[in-house]
Amino acid sequence: MEVVPRTRVDVFEDIFLVFLGLGTLVGIVVIAYTLYNAYKYRDTEDRSDDEDLPSVGELPTGGKGGKKLFLSFGLSAIIVISLVIWTYGMLLYVEDPGMENPGEDAMEIDVEGWAFEWDFYYENGVETSSLDDGLVLPADKPIWIEVTSTDVWHTFGISDLRVKADAIPGEYDQTWFVADEPGEHTVECFELCGPGHSGMTSDVTVYEQDRFDEWMDEQLTMTITLEDEDEERVTDGFELSLEHQNNDEFEDDLSFTFEDDEFENGSITIEDIEQGGPYDVEITFEGDEFDDIEDTIDFTGPVDETYTLETPGGDDENGGEDGESGDEGDENGEENQTDDENTDEETTDDGGDGE
Repeated sequence: MEVVPRTRVDVFEDIFLVFLGLGTLVGIVVIAYTLYNAYKYRDTEDRSDDEDLPSVGELPTGGKGGKKLFLSFGLSAIIVISLVIWTYGMLLYVEDPGMENPGEDAMEIDVEGWAFEWDFYYENGVETSSLDDGLVLPADKPIWIEVTSTDVWHTFGISDLRVKADAIPGEYDQTWFVADEPGEHTVECFELCGPGHSGMTSDVTVYEQDRFDEWMDEQLTMTITLEDEDEERVTDGFELSLEHQNNDEFEDDLSFTFEDDEFENGSITIEDIEQGGPYDVEITFEGDEFDDIEDTIDFTGPVDETYTLETPGGDDENGGEDGESGDEGDENGEENQTDDENTDEETTDDGGDGE
């Protein structure tokens, strides 16, 4: 089983427990010694007059030359100095990002706060928000988060998991934590940020690793369906191509091609894409029955897209009809102009007859 590094919470808990233990021990010793001396030097009637008792205003004698006093102060100094050095070293572990890095196995999630919601961006391109699934995590796995804000100051915090990070516009606060067991938690904003501050929450769902993998596979599922203008499925004579817009930035090739025989009744469900993000979609046809399609899909969650195919030349036919109508209009205009000229000539003739 992989050993998970200590989080900030673990470090502060260790410091707290050490100080609590030593404080309790010192308190017991001091109180016990006080009670012992109170009992030993209590005022009783049977004590003798020459008994060596401390008196008010007199310097006490004995103590073996101050050895007890020196021993008590020496032990106290050693304990205090040791605690200071140890605590300082522990705090250096907390403040140094290099020492607190949970390792390559950690899951990285970017958190973005805005009035009054939370958005979560996973490293594989999947995106969720407080408006839908919220923050979904695997149990017993380091979670590295980078928190920022798009408007005003917020503070991201999950009380049950003892994690908190400031969300400041233009800045990024980094921390990490581990959710030990599956369960339900709540993200809250711990910085007064406006009238919706109290409602700036999000669900946090922690799954076992297997169940989390299933959930992530569901997010990276793309279904594409092809239909004609009569809503009938198109089943053959085409090819579907997908390519991530930032394909050059990844080690693996994120371009995919699917033939028509991989579709079932004009529909295909793609489940083997492991990286989300913007994908360019191109559907090409062998014949001239339909126009080719070019589109972009924002693949940040489950996609169910239906494309209605158009017949080529449909716009040209309409244009031709419009052209014919225009010609007819011109002809009608010429006829009207001729009629007007004839009317003017008749009027002139009438005028001549009158003369």
